[in-house]
Parts: sequence; C-alpha cells; structure tokens
Amino acid sequence: MRGPASDVRRLSESRLAWLFLVALVIFAAGVGLRDPWPADEPRFVLNALEMIETGNWLIPHRGGEAYPDKPPIFMWASAVSILATGSVRLGFLLPSILAALGTLWLVVDITRRLHGRRIAMLAGLALIATVQFALQAKLAQIDMLVTFWITLGAYGMMRHALLGPARHWWLIGCAAMGFGVITKGVGFLPLLMVPVWTALARRGDAQPLPAWELLAGFGVVLAAIAVWVVPMAMYTTASGDPALLAYRDNILLRQTAERYADSWGHLQPWYYFVVEVAPWAWLPLWLAIPWAVPNWWRRLRRGDARTILPLSGVILILIFFSLSPGKRGVYLLPTVPLLVLALAPMLPGLLDKRGPNWLATGFLVFLGGLLGTAAVMGWTGFEPLMELSEKHDATPWPWLAFLAAAMIGLLARLKPRRGAMALALWLGILWPTVGLFAWPDMNDSRSPRDLMRHVVEITGEDAWLAVHDFGEEFLLQTRQPTVHFSYHAQDGQEALRAFDWLQQAPTKRWLLIAQEHDGLIDCMDRSEAHDLGFQNSQHWWLFPGTAAAGCEGDPDAAPVFVAPTSLRRSPYL
Repeated sequence: MRGPASDVRRLSESRLAWLFLVALVIFAAGVGLRDPWPADEPRFVLNALEMIETGNWLIPHRGGEAYPDKPPIFMWASAVSILATGSVRLGFLLPSILAALGTLWLVVDITRRLHGRRIAMLAGLALIATVQFALQAKLAQIDMLVTFWITLGAYGMMRHALLGPARHWWLIGCAAMGFGVITKGVGFLPLLMVPVWTALARRGDAQPLPAWELLAGFGVVLAAIAVWVVPMAMYTTASGDPALLAYRDNILLRQTAERYADSWGHLQPWYYFVVEVAPWAWLPLWLAIPWAVPNWWRRLRRGDARTILPLSGVILILIFFSLSPGKRGVYLLPTVPLLVLALAPMLPGLLDKRGPNWLATGFLVFLGGLLGTAAVMGWTGFEPLMELSEKHDATPWPWLAFLAAAMIGLLARLKPRRGAMALALWLGILWPTVGLFAWPDMNDSRSPRDLMRHVVEITGEDAWLAVHDFGEEFLLQTRQPTVHFSYHAQDGQEALRAFDWLQQAPTKRWLLIAQEHDGLIDCMDRSEAHDLGFQNSQHWWLFPGTAAAGCEGDPDAAPVFVAPTSLRRSPYL
C-alpha cells in the first residue's frame, strides 16, 4: 500500500524532474540557430573537426598547427557531439549543456542529502538563475566542462567528509579532479579545501581523512592525468619533431605553472574578481550576501561543516585566482556551485525576508527599465543605437521590449514582496529569449559564413586562399583550400611570407587581410583589391596574387600551414 511518505517522495521527484526540464529549456534554447562565435568557440570546433578529419585525437591542431594552450578533453567531447548529431550547429554546444545539467544534478543531490528535498529544489533554482552559470551553459567554451569536473571533485569530497565514510566517492572525486586537469589545468581546485576538511575532522565535525586515503587520492588524480599526458609525452618525445617537442614543453610547463605565476595576458589587479566580476557573475546570489554573512559567521562558530566546507572552497578559489596576475571573468565559474551550496540552508529564510526581495525588485526594475528604454530609443532612431545596430547587423528592439514587458508582468503578478522570485523568473525568460531571437539576429555579424561564401564567388572554389592574422572562425567557414602563416608569427613576418607565397602562383592564389594591417600591404596594387566590408569587428580586403607583384617576400619569414578542413568541405558545416 502506498503511504503518505511515498506520495511526498513521488511529488518531490516530480518537481525535481520539472526542475531539470526547465534547465534543459533554458540552456538548450537556440541550439542549431547560430554558428560558433568568437571568442574560443570556433577554435575548439576547429580542433574537433581536425580530429575527425585527420584521425589525430591525441594532439589538438588548429589549421594544421599544433594547439598547445589547452589539453584535449573538451575537444574530444566536441568532436563526439558533432559526430553524434551530424552537424556543427547542433553538436558544438552539447558538451556545455550536458556539463551544466551534470553540475546541476550534483548540486541538487548533495543538497538533498545534506538539507532535504525542499532546499535541494531551491538550490537547483538558484544555480539555474545565476547569470554566469546560465551564460556559460549556452556557450561552447571549455569552462563549463571543467566546472563539472571540479564540482564532481567537491561532491566526492563532501560525500566522504560530511556523509561518510564513503571512500569510493572520495576516489571518484579525485579521478574527476584529474580529468579536470587535462581539461583545463585547474581541475585540482577542490584539493584546496583539504586543510579545512582536516581542521573540521579534528573538531569532530567531519569524517577524518587518514594520510593513506589522502595519498591514495593523490595517486588517483595523477593516474587520471596520466591517461592523456603519458601517451602524449611518449609520442611527442619519440617523434623527434621540433614542433611536437615544443608542443610538449609548452602544454606541460608554459601553460601551467608559468602561466599562473607570470601570466602574459589578461593582466588585471588583485581585486578584479571581487569588484568587477562577482557583482554580475554571481547575480542574483550576491544580493543575498549582506544577510548571508552574519548567518555564515554563526555557522562557523558552531562548526557547521555543511556550510563551512563549500564556503571555504569559494573563498580559497577566489584567493587562488586573485594571486595570479592573469585573470579572466570566467575563472570565477567554479565558485558558483559551491556558493549555492553555502547559501542553500538559508534560501527559505532569505526568500521570506523583506530586504532581499526589495533589493531584487529594485535591480529587476533597473534591468528591465534599461532594456525598455533602449528599445524605445532604438525604434525612434536614436543615432548611437542605430549605428551600433548597423555595425552588428542586428535589430534587437522587439526582444528588448519583450523583456521589459516581462519585467512589468512579473512584478505586477508577484509584487515586490516576492521580488527575488520575480528576478529569478525574469532571468529564466531572458536566456531562451537570447537563444531564440538574439542569436539568430546577431549571427551574420558574429559568423563569417556569408563572407567566406562571397570570397569563393570571387576567387572560384579551386583557388587557394591565405588568411593573414587569422581568426579561427574564418578557417572554420572557409570553402576552398586555405593556408595561414602560424598563429604565433609576427604580423610583419606573416606579410613577408604571404607575399612570397602569392608570387609562387599569382593567378591561383589570394590573400584575405584586415584593413587594420593596411601599413603592411603598401606595396600591393590597391586597384585589384575587393572590398569585402565589415565582419567580426574588422574591415576586410581580398587581394589576388597578381596584386603582390611589386612586393618583396621572404620564404623563411614564417611557416605555412594548410588547414586540413579546407581541403575537403566538411559535411558537418
């Protein structure tokens, strides 16, 4: 006989099923409606297509050149997704969507075990509503997958530390950290919480972590890393190829310790994440911080390990990335699931408090009012907005007005006393709107698909094309045999090599170059140039090889790489 407890359990499971359905709609809305866009997306899709085309799955390549910036797990996932769907447009976003759903399941499950089903439901909604999490779930960048590995590592740790003993989960978490390392290097981040775990265990607030378990965990991390690193190192070392040896040294040394300690790009001050990233990335979670801090302090004093452990992860990851001179906003993404876990037991009380709801209402009015004002000004021909619209070949006024109307409708229905829920629901409307309307509207300006079609119409599909200072999106969309002169070559060296390359077969070779490099091509005959207009934030020119007759080239200035995907038009594009 089915009793009341069974009915409650079935109701709870039904609500959780609806939670994941809502998440799928939010994350997947717009799949198939756009091409891969910069930054990063075309690069990883190009890596994946070259793996499929060449059969080399061990070392990622970009336009025929080894790509040493990231390990290959995300590229593998992209390649498998493209093969499974038969389409780049359908497949390239799947790894991020599935990783986001996996992360959501981990957060909901551990919250259910620690705090019960009702709070687990609220934690899941909070995670879906968090701006950076939903945004990255809809982008084909590497960070959502590494966040899944990091969250699984923390999940395994918490299953053992807070709900254990559960050594198998600790080891599963360690394996996840290792796979996270060969996804983006920082998969080990949950290990930063081990000292906090040890301190809690000494107070009797958590399951102890004996030295042998810690060492076994480290061994599992290293074994997972070795799955790719060992065969890669053996292959590159045995090859004797200077390019492959340079790849090995770059991926193992320069892209890890050197990049962290002495970063050469994305340089930001130490307070960057707290001041410039968290206020938008943690929205709407950060609206609760003023009320959460006193609660965290009380839980810290009484040794509530269920809150202290995930909160320590947020703080330690924030400190870890802040200490490096190189910073990107997306580095903060792994803190979002942990922040939700730290806030989870407070969510029912916070939703009933007047302060957080009124603060959320004010923020929602600000966002909706801003978008509504932009829609009205755009429709009435406000010149700066019209210039922006023309530059990006987009007309966003209808969907901006829709979002403003959604704000008004939600607040009219829920009132300011439920402002936090109204803000969360509005964000839930925002992302499908972006995917279904904004993405298709912006695709022509973010993807050079049409430009590369136009190039083929001018040159003929059998003509060879060189792309100077290339972006991966151009190699991805090329429709003819295409070369480049190394991603790492200096612009001047690329130009010298391009002139020599063009002069070898001037009637069959062409050069695509952005107007910003105008000074490098003073020697070329401008009367032969084709003006291709504005694309991907740059103005483009197309020159036949005959236009370089008066230029002095250098065959040794830079290497020439042939893009394998350009030799046979990919059936997946």
